[in-house]
Amino acid sequence: MNFNILVTGGAGYLGSIMVPDLLQLGHKVTVLDSFMYKQSSLNHICHHPNFSVVRGDIRIESVMAPLIKKADIVIPLAALVGAPMCSQDPVGATTVNHDAIVLMLKLLSKQQMVLMPTTNSAYGTGDKNNFCTEESPLNPISIYAKEKVGIEKELMQRENAISFRLATVFGMSPRMRIDLLVNDFTYRAVHDRFVVLFESSFKRNYVHVRDVSRVFQHAMSNFDKMKGQIYNVGLSDANVSKRELCEHIQKQVPDFVFLDAPVGKDPDQRNYIVSNAKIEATGFTPMFSLDAGISDLIKGYTMIKNTRYGNV
Repeated sequence: MNFNILVTGGAGYLGSIMVPDLLQLGHKVTVLDSFMYKQSSLNHICHHPNFSVVRGDIRIESVMAPLIKKADIVIPLAALVGAPMCSQDPVGATTVNHDAIVLMLKLLSKQQMVLMPTTNSAYGTGDKNNFCTEESPLNPISIYAKEKVGIEKELMQRENAISFRLATVFGMSPRMRIDLLVNDFTYRAVHDRFVVLFESSFKRNYVHVRDVSRVFQHAMSNFDKMKGQIYNVGLSDANVSKRELCEHIQKQVPDFVFLDAPVGKDPDQRNYIVSNAKIEATGFTPMFSLDAGISDLIKGYTMIKNTRYGNV
């Protein structure tokens, strides 16, 4: 079945992978994006008759209302993403990450479907074993995570909604971000050949950007049995520490050196192991491993060497 899909922030890191995938499946896709990064990540699909694009702000009701009215499915990707960016602009973080989503939910009918990315960073430091399932208490540390927790509560009051608590995403994308942890460490390995680690034993979970696109497609195909639920989305074999991540990279960049800082703390105090059993029980299996994504990044960084490709 083909749908009319509205993707806000569709020219971003996730959207510039997801939107072409959705078009290839036969859906009609409208992207609403402010193009705040001056990105041209969707140039290659402008020829597609089922692709439409609107430049605008998700916080403005007169922009959102007519677009939502035509949509069967809304995928709200537009956000100020990441703790550093939200700390730089806390007012923008609240209006974009919270208030605009409240507006969207108000404009939606009961029949319309919402597939929304949230974040597993809301787990903070997990329980005494740092182990987290969808039922674990939330302990958001950053402004970004706190806003996502708040909006997820409102989202899940809708029957026709799914929340994906995404692991830290990695991999190459037309709208690249080098500030994500795997992407950042691999960039440093390729161009600097070293990195200094703060609290190198801290663990988190990871997922390839193409698997994020795939899990949204999976949810569309299995919506009736998945709706009204929250799902962690990550690689079950990639609950790894920062040191272990560097060891993965070093396998492909042998002269990469990583050192533990003798003093200091990581401002990002996340440290958890995440269970992805619930999404796997629906039949979803990630395709792209951590090592495969690192290999892709090494190729990409042969072409990229500048600081334009980040959110901060």
